[in-house]
Amino acid sequence: MLWCVAVQSVAQDADRNRRYDAFFLDAICQREKGNNDAVFDLLRHCVDIDSTRSEAYYYLAQYYSALKQKDTVLSYLKKSVELEPDNATYLETLANAYLNQRKYKDAIDVLERLCEKNHDRDDVLALLIQLYEQENDYDNAIRTLGKLETIEGKSERLSYAKSDLYTKKGDKKAAIAEMKTLADQYPNDNNYRCLYANTLYINGQKKKAVAIYDKVLKEEPDNRNAQMALVAYYNDQKDSANVNSMIERVLFNKNASTSDRVALMRQVIGDSEEAGGDSTRVLQLFHRLINMPQADSDMALFCASYMNMKKMPNDSIRQVLEKVLEMSPDHAAARLQLVSYAWQAEDRDRVIELCKAARQYNPDEMAFYYYQGIAYYQKDDLDNALNAFQNGIGVITSDSDPSIVSDFYAVMGDILHQKRMEKEAFEAYDSCLVWKEDNIGCLNNYAYYLSEKGIRLDDAEKMSFRTIKAEPKNATYLDTYAWILFMQKRYDEAKTYIDQTLENDTTPSAVLFEHAGDIYYHVGEKEKALEYWQEALEQSDESDGRQQILTRKIKLKKYLEE
Repeated sequence: MLWCVAVQSVAQDADRNRRYDAFFLDAICQREKGNNDAVFDLLRHCVDIDSTRSEAYYYLAQYYSALKQKDTVLSYLKKSVELEPDNATYLETLANAYLNQRKYKDAIDVLERLCEKNHDRDDVLALLIQLYEQENDYDNAIRTLGKLETIEGKSERLSYAKSDLYTKKGDKKAAIAEMKTLADQYPNDNNYRCLYANTLYINGQKKKAVAIYDKVLKEEPDNRNAQMALVAYYNDQKDSANVNSMIERVLFNKNASTSDRVALMRQVIGDSEEAGGDSTRVLQLFHRLINMPQADSDMALFCASYMNMKKMPNDSIRQVLEKVLEMSPDHAAARLQLVSYAWQAEDRDRVIELCKAARQYNPDEMAFYYYQGIAYYQKDDLDNALNAFQNGIGVITSDSDPSIVSDFYAVMGDILHQKRMEKEAFEAYDSCLVWKEDNIGCLNNYAYYLSEKGIRLDDAEKMSFRTIKAEPKNATYLDTYAWILFMQKRYDEAKTYIDQTLENDTTPSAVLFEHAGDIYYHVGEKEKALEYWQEALEQSDESDGRQQILTRKIKLKKYLEE
């Protein structure tokens, strides 16, 4: 009878395992297909079939995590670990769940279990050290660091970390001893001696530390670590003479890094500003630095920034920026600043020259194409201007500044219109407004040129109206809007806006007076129209071709449709 019961139990277990495996395999297949709802239901059914199998709990925890059910996540992960305590993946996932919920002590317990099963997991040991330190449990942090040292061997990084932990714990003697051991291990390496001296300094033994620094510098005058440490010491002692002397030693030390030099120059500048802002010594140091062999372009740029802060003449700053380009021809920031200075000086040829070089060294920097195109445009070199803008469009990406891209297309539209390529001009304006629909200058020009052609007047009126809403006293925009209304035969409204135009324009042009005359003629004020036409004639230029038509309007006393 007992044998029959046992056979029956084994058969039931086998059937349960078979059903569980079938549903679990189906869940994994549905997971691969992305059918998450089905996976969720199948995994829960697996738990119902056999609550002693860990896999379903582990995967369900991931779905409860997506549902932000934190307590259930922990419950299921703990269950999976309980059922399979040696599974490193389960332990690591549970530890991460505790970390995400800031349950650091629970995370530490799980990570310790993980380390017991995987003695060579240096990443887990490193995480434990961080957690113990965060919990101010310095003893366990030091103990764990010792385990890491067993795996990796003694090193500067680990010894320094251990010494730092002893210092935080308040055990100055142990902190010093740790770094002394490292220094004794490498007696001919002055950098380790400096690390030992730093630990002495931090832990209150300053005289002993300074003695080591001095000894190091006698043996190795350019030792950067000893020099930097003494700068800090003299700063603490408020010994400005020695501070300045040591700073200069570091600045011109061939072993100093750019970050060292920048940090020290910031201190020099700060001290200078506190003392009244005399820039003489600061500039002397900068000029010596940027004229050193193997000088650093970043230091030259720092010098230019300082000179800019001190509001020094552009020509002086320009010379330093030129030095930057000598060292680093591809330094886009320096070149852009030089372009800006040339632009302010209205030196369009220099702008073009700088931008041409930039297209070799910084071919993807859109700003250079823009400035080059504008410079050519202002020199009335439409072909080269158009070429620059078209090449600039070639480097536009989805990350480009919409305002700059919009201006690219706007100016291109103006150039194309001047070249009587109206179809292409209107396409450029359309592209401009795609990138920035409220580009006011483009809206005005687009609207006016449409009205000149007498096409799409409704679109032109809408565009022009946006410009006067944005700048209600801008005479150019008011004139455009008044003229579009005139073209739409909305004469009374046109008169209202042409009057506003005349009120806001201190130097009305011949075109504006002619527009005013045409509008006044159509509202029945013919005498006033004649006055405006006469004003237009007096201001017109023979080259604009308007004198003949204006003369006929005045002579015939009537509007002439062109």
